[in-house]
Amino acid sequence: MMYSIVKDKSLADHGIKKIYWAYDHMNALAQIEKTFSKSKPFSGYKIAMSIHMEAKTARLALLLKELGAEVYATGCNPLSTQDDVAAGLDKLGIIVFAVHGISDREYHRHLYGALYEKPDLFIDDGGDLFETYYNLPESQKWSIIGGCEETTTGITRLKKYESFGMLPFPMININDAKCKHLYDNVYGTGQSTINAIMSTTNNVIASKTVVVAGYGFCGRGIAKRMRGMGARVIITEIDPVKAIEAKLEGYEVMTMKEAAPLGDFFVTATGCKDVITGKHFPLMKHNVKLCNSGHFDVEINLNDLEKMSSDIYVRRDNIVGYILPNNKTINVLANGRLVNLAAGNGHPAEIMDTSFALQALSLLYLVKTRGKLKNKLYNVPAAIDDQVARLKLKTMGVTIDHLTNEQRIYLGL
Repeated sequence: MMYSIVKDKSLADHGIKKIYWAYDHMNALAQIEKTFSKSKPFSGYKIAMSIHMEAKTARLALLLKELGAEVYATGCNPLSTQDDVAAGLDKLGIIVFAVHGISDREYHRHLYGALYEKPDLFIDDGGDLFETYYNLPESQKWSIIGGCEETTTGITRLKKYESFGMLPFPMININDAKCKHLYDNVYGTGQSTINAIMSTTNNVIASKTVVVAGYGFCGRGIAKRMRGMGARVIITEIDPVKAIEAKLEGYEVMTMKEAAPLGDFFVTATGCKDVITGKHFPLMKHNVKLCNSGHFDVEINLNDLEKMSSDIYVRRDNIVGYILPNNKTINVLANGRLVNLAAGNGHPAEIMDTSFALQALSLLYLVKTRGKLKNKLYNVPAAIDDQVARLKLKTMGVTIDHLTNEQRIYLGL
């Protein structure tokens, strides 16, 4: 029998309170549970999850368990685990491998732990669980029905495998579903990033200059919220179309080198590496704050910053100060990791309700289509996307119009 690895089981009751708070604000998942709890469509299936280990993730794990699955849950970032939630989830009957602040070696051991019982399905966030399975010796692999990937970073990694015909089973692209990128990425990332920055720094946003690197859906959500708080917002981009969009939305657009002397806060949200590097740090203001909302800690080049710093010290929780030879201090939040989770509580529960509803229904789709899908990366079926949106509207008390037969004929539907 497997046992959970959590930091402190005495934290469980506090974590359970947070989990049930999320329960009360994730009504689309409640509707899915109500629909399928009797039929138990996941009975006999094992599901591994590698997602940020916090209350909304716990809600999803418990839904899958209620629908009949054996669930094995781990984190997808060493700094995003909430230890009380991990302990609470363990107490509620889920096998958990998650401890905040672990080393990279321990983190990968936890990924192996989630795969130990040879799951049939999995949910990934960033691609680490997939790559852990992929890198197993062939003699240790088993047949997997399929999985779902949550993030831009993970989808980018999967597309590389797909381009070489190396995907070993079907994967569902949750990130590009309308109910994911239009809500989670824009409204979730925008609000949770600004919440983490404000609670960590205790600084005012109004009147400050905020440089947002990347104007994808996450970047535009951050920019929108920052401007709403009274900031001057500058966008940096490599995509000319997105740069035009940002300019037409009224933002200033320039290169990172041009923006470096101007910003009071810098937020990276590109999914790429080396967005802010050694050529930018000396140009920045004294006491500038840098943070990252991309999945991995590679957007701000901390190796460059460490090499050029005369001193490095912890200033307060989740803030490290780097003293440059010109006596300027560069402040880095959450060690350059995903700031909204490493230094905050992540997206609001109501937002993750739609994303996790997509996950649950996409896993059901994989079970129903078992053996029929090729080893490819698939978009979420439009019917599931619309189903989730309608579930969410219902929980919000909103009704919308429907096409008449004549309108459907007119549109060729």
